[in-house]
Amino acid sequence: MPTFLSRRRVRVILATAGALLLCALLALAIFPWGMLKGAAESRLTQRFGRPVTIGTMERVDPVGFATIVRLRDVRIPGPAWSAPRDLAKIGRIDVGFNALSLLLGRLSPHTIDISGAQINLVRTRDGRENWRQDKSADRQSGNSSLDRLTVANSRLRYDDAKQDRRFDMAFASDAGAGLRLQGSGTVRGAPVTLAARAPALSDRDGGRWPFEARITGEALSMHTRGTMAAPFDTDRMTLDVTARANDLKLIDAIIEAGLFQTQSVTLSAHVRREPTRWLIDRLDGRIGRSDLSGKLTVDKVDGRTKLSGTFVSRQLDFDDFASDEGLRRAAAKKRAIGPRIVPDTRVNLAKVGKTDGTISFRVGNIVSRQGPSSLKTLAGTLALDNRKLSVAPLTIGLSQGRIAGSAIVDQSDGAPEPLVRLDLRLLDSSIPALGGGGGSVTGRVDARAVLAGRGSTIREAVGKSSGRIGVVARNGAMPAEIAAALGFDAGRALLAGEKDRAALRCVVVGIALRGGRGTVGPFVIDTSQSRLDGAGTVTFPGETLAVRLTGAPKQDAVLRLPGSATLSGTISEPDVQVPKEVKSVGNVFKAIGRAITGKQGPTATDADCAALSARVLR
Repeated sequence: MPTFLSRRRVRVILATAGALLLCALLALAIFPWGMLKGAAESRLTQRFGRPVTIGTMERVDPVGFATIVRLRDVRIPGPAWSAPRDLAKIGRIDVGFNALSLLLGRLSPHTIDISGAQINLVRTRDGRENWRQDKSADRQSGNSSLDRLTVANSRLRYDDAKQDRRFDMAFASDAGAGLRLQGSGTVRGAPVTLAARAPALSDRDGGRWPFEARITGEALSMHTRGTMAAPFDTDRMTLDVTARANDLKLIDAIIEAGLFQTQSVTLSAHVRREPTRWLIDRLDGRIGRSDLSGKLTVDKVDGRTKLSGTFVSRQLDFDDFASDEGLRRAAAKKRAIGPRIVPDTRVNLAKVGKTDGTISFRVGNIVSRQGPSSLKTLAGTLALDNRKLSVAPLTIGLSQGRIAGSAIVDQSDGAPEPLVRLDLRLLDSSIPALGGGGGSVTGRVDARAVLAGRGSTIREAVGKSSGRIGVVARNGAMPAEIAAALGFDAGRALLAGEKDRAALRCVVVGIALRGGRGTVGPFVIDTSQSRLDGAGTVTFPGETLAVRLTGAPKQDAVLRLPGSATLSGTISEPDVQVPKEVKSVGNVFKAIGRAITGKQGPTATDADCAALSARVLR
């Protein structure tokens, strides 16, 4: 008897449960979804972080589990700072979903039909975005469960003050023509038209989703063709890109890679996108008359950007990496302050705090629109780690000889200006090669510079640097008249023939810098006929000279002028000034008298060129 009652109780429970489930399913099949308008508004408000309102919400189909809910007059306001523009206003949205999915605790729409949408995307100059609740919000990838997306009578407006780009586009999607965006806008003031196309979601065959986009304009044109792993899945895609622009900065306004202004540019690239990285498998391009090819991987690791790449240029003109306006400013600055040998290249790393990486580079031929250049090749490896950039090894090939060494730009301490360390050697060059070819003075040239100073440009850093510079020229020759003049032997200088030569034993110049001010010593020009010694200062960044020169012949002079000279001006434009008394008639008569009496003063001895050279090149 108890067993019979237990079995009966079980049957009653099962029947009751079945009836309740049947009632629940029936209730779900006929549920009036409009009753949940308040809940839907609350959920959307939580998602966007601002009060979303829905004018009406109603069920379209009469009964069933495959249901359609229609929302009208949906308004998603923007953040307070973007008022009065709303993020979105949508006239009608029909959302189709399987109500049974709610039993699993999630809503998975399989169709979305939109009509009369007005989307306004805004980004401010400081990077705030009205479509993101906060700057750290995660990006959403594509929804692979969506079977159909239909859009009609809708527009997308995008206003980006940070990159100075503005677009106004109509967008639509249907089974016949697919997904389409088309409109116009400006990129940094340059007018462009835009068009993008992809298949309708209903047309996909379960494989990759192809897409194509174009930006067309006189100053900027870009074409992208690729595929995504799933519709709108921008984290997994492969694409081929071609671009042409008057300036690389216009392309950067689209790709946002932190690039700089240049001459006109054409580029092509094959790119792969994975969830945490970009892989540029092939990059080819031309900037002005400079070419560039290579590959690059951009990886996101622990909130940092990691770069790894290799680049090669067969021909490079440094002026191609500046705009016409930038070249005009540089030319005006050069006219105002005169030429400088230390470049004004910007090296401040304050804006690359979250970027690390290693990039190797090689340039086969360096050219210049300014005329023949003594620089011919360039090779090295850039390593960046927490605002510390090192270029080592660095090799610069010259028309004769090379520069080798390292350069370090260290801003890892967060200082407003980086500490720049330079250790460079000039090896096996010559006076004619450094002078651009030709010239009457010959000799091998070697040099060494070891400097450290803070500055946002190399010129500023050298202008505040401490360290040493040494320059040595040796085993050369010069016109005899110049050699005689170095010893203040006016007679031999006047009597020397055009083809007469003197040996250049060595030129040795050492500079000890402290805070950008250099003490010159030794300063020796030693020839077979004379020796010139100097002492004084050279001051950076102006590169101004203040050196007193005294010379003597190595044998009895024909007509030796007493006195000294001053080397002033700049390193690029030196000026030798002879005091008036040296050139005076009285001094000339004194020199003649000394020549007659044989009392011309002591003669010079050979300098210890080897020891002096080793001292300044150590």
